[in-house]
Amino acid sequence: MHHLIRPAACALLAFGLAAGTASAAVTVTYVNTEKMTDVPRFETDRKSMEIDFREFFEEQARKLPAGQDLKVEILDIDLAGDVFPRVPIRDVRVTQGTYDFPRIHLRYSLEQDGKVLRSGERELADRNYQLNVNSYRNEMYHYEKQMLSEWFRKDVLVGN
Repeated sequence: MHHLIRPAACALLAFGLAAGTASAAVTVTYVNTEKMTDVPRFETDRKSMEIDFREFFEEQARKLPAGQDLKVEILDIDLAGDVFPRVPIRDVRVTQGTYDFPRIHLRYSLEQDGKVLRSGERELADRNYQLNVNSYRNEMYHYEKQMLSEWFRKDVLVGN
């Protein structure tokens, strides 16, 4: 009996992996990251931030129906808080909840079979970023991710 369970489990796993490959595609581009309002000052930290946000958008795109493609251009970022250089290697970001709220300016397009379903340009800002419930509390850029998650739900997922 056990010799039949393992092949069946492997087949189900393979089917699940194959089904997962048909998910939505996402393309994230950054327009002049080094000229943005407030991003990490060291290039390695900026690249790490870009990867982190790209992975976040890929995670969000899994909520889209198969065959839909999301394209996001990040035009400007103003991260939550203010940076206080501590040492030449690492900066400290302090959030006070006043005028240091996160802002992201982006352009997006949601397409299916070459047709644009939705598109637009948004200047996102979350003035109440410290008061909101945050699903990303244990992650880097959690305030920005919460704001982007709400935008995704309202602008991109609407109608899906």
